[in-house]
Amino acid sequence: MATADLPLVTIVTPSYNQGRFIEETVQSVFSQDYPNLEYLVFDGGSRDGTVDILRKYSDRLWFVSERDRGQSHAINKGFRKAKGEIVAFLNSDDTYLPGAVCAAVRALQENPQAPMVYGEGNHVREDGTVMDRYPTEPFSYSRLRETCFICQPTTFMRSSAVRAIGYVNESLHYCMDYDLWIRLSKLGAPVYVNQLLATSRLYSENKTLGQRRQMHWEIARNWKDHLGEVPTAWVFALAHAILETRWKFDRTKPRDNALFVSSLTALSALLFLYFNQEIKPEESRQLREWAGWLVNGVAKKLRMG
Repeated sequence: MATADLPLVTIVTPSYNQGRFIEETVQSVFSQDYPNLEYLVFDGGSRDGTVDILRKYSDRLWFVSERDRGQSHAINKGFRKAKGEIVAFLNSDDTYLPGAVCAAVRALQENPQAPMVYGEGNHVREDGTVMDRYPTEPFSYSRLRETCFICQPTTFMRSSAVRAIGYVNESLHYCMDYDLWIRLSKLGAPVYVNQLLATSRLYSENKTLGQRRQMHWEIARNWKDHLGEVPTAWVFALAHAILETRWKFDRTKPRDNALFVSSLTALSALLFLYFNQEIKPEESRQLREWAGWLVNGVAKKLRMG
């Protein structure tokens, strides 16, 4: 098929002071074997050498470096400028793997009703070595309510679908991608591609690891906006995140572990009431299990004493 017959794909990279990673990101885009690409980089005014790196590639990409209102705003600027029939955003510390764009375009062409596609991804360390596989699953909306199994850099969307849902929610700073999948999936089921498409970098300074508690609060509030309640799994996840980031429990020690479980039980109950104004039977069963474990532990100590 001639290049002119292939749909234009626009890749958008939001960036801010990621000079140590961005060249690898850029090169992963240019190493794709798909011939009809538009590449846009929206830098938030970096002062770490990012702009010098981008200038090296200015004959192959378009970029601007100016203050913005954060990652979500930068992505939207890119999506609004994009000319592509298909759009994607690749963060400035992530990379595409060979053949990613071709695989995504093929899947969208074979599934004309799908608003987006996604595939398998690897978590990588700061130095780029592989940590593990992202826990990706074939699409299920009920599962999407419980966990974000879609690896962001593996996603490619129809620009018409992104426009139809009103672009990225700029009020979100941690789960803007998860929210995007939720809203796009209301237009039709996303298509899962069983192929490694990208890497997602995890390190202490990025949002996923460095600001875990804030991220889980935002996810919970976002589900409350969508559903009027927060799914069970996300309430428990928020309780874990609050406890594990605010207090240091050594759960190999029986006393610390008991304190953690008792705190988790109480905090989870409070969060269910705060968000959902009720504790459902299945949630109550889990809380009773934890409470029962504590009671049994105390009883065992009394018998031994």
